[in-house]
Amino acid sequence: MAAKVAPVSHDPRTSSPSRGSVAFIFPGQGSQYVGMGRELALTSRRAADVFADADSALGEPLSELMWSGDAAQLDLTVNAQPAILACSVAYLYALDEAWPESGEERWQPLFYAGHSMGQYSAMVAAGVLGLADAIRLVRTRGQLMQQSSGQGAMAAVIGLADARLGELKAVGLERGVLAVANRNSPGQIVISGEPAAVQAAIDAAKGLGAKRAVLLPVSVAAHSPLMAEAAERMREVLASVHFSDPSAPLLANADGRQLRTAGDCRAELVEHLTAGVDWILAVESMISAGVTTLLEVGPGRVLTGLVKRIAPGAQALATDEPTAPGRLAVPTRQAGPAPAAA
Repeated sequence: MAAKVAPVSHDPRTSSPSRGSVAFIFPGQGSQYVGMGRELALTSRRAADVFADADSALGEPLSELMWSGDAAQLDLTVNAQPAILACSVAYLYALDEAWPESGEERWQPLFYAGHSMGQYSAMVAAGVLGLADAIRLVRTRGQLMQQSSGQGAMAAVIGLADARLGELKAVGLERGVLAVANRNSPGQIVISGEPAAVQAAIDAAKGLGAKRAVLLPVSVAAHSPLMAEAAERMREVLASVHFSDPSAPLLANADGRQLRTAGDCRAELVEHLTAGVDWILAVESMISAGVTTLLEVGPGRVLTGLVKRIAPGAQALATDEPTAPGRLAVPTRQAGPAPAAA
């Protein structure tokens, strides 16, 4: 476990202007892998501080599980969510160290956006939440979600035309609760709800033109009405946590609207438990607002791949690069967004 050298401080409001129209995007559950962040902590003092502070916030060696633990344990929602958040913030702070060394001013994003629990990482980056509070909140979020285990199911549906989505939902709703949990990219959605409803939709998917419909290995119904109890309990927890206005707008998961106040952000963390994640709309909204480059800050490259399918004309970059020192890819003006227009 990395030793704690000094308290981590990060104030996006003091960052220098960006080198172009960029958005910082943060991955959600599913991007975790054993070893994530280990090389980063060895090469970046600020990243090492983040992992130490995350361990302290939870009162347990989360970093040991991330770096050398059992994959099945890391994949548990209660562990994966705080691990991804810690790793994402570590990448962000490591960039703060690395950019000046490369002669680059820190990019100031036009927007922050997180995919599902990635919203918590985005809010830390935007100065809405403190790191320790966010780490504890996603642990609580994971516990509340896991408590609903066995009550729901989820499935990935590939290649279904948007025009047939209503028919798919109608089939499922005849058997129970069903919702679209994720619109990840064109032709890639995830449905969520009661097991019988999800299975009915799977059975109907190919007949509606889908290439594939696969039940996912989970027993919760994330981003569906079945998360209502968890959402209400999360509302109570969030009521006592300090939120600040974001340094730049975030994008709401459900409808891509801009979140500009502390109250907007607090409400988002409740609402997105029961509402779907429309990542297509979030990306398209940022592109329409002038974003030309989306930088995935955190472990893996899942969002980078989705952005390339949603907006092929935009530049999609990832910080996690296996061949780079510390696995940190440091974008510069030459490798990143074009300079802003005068």
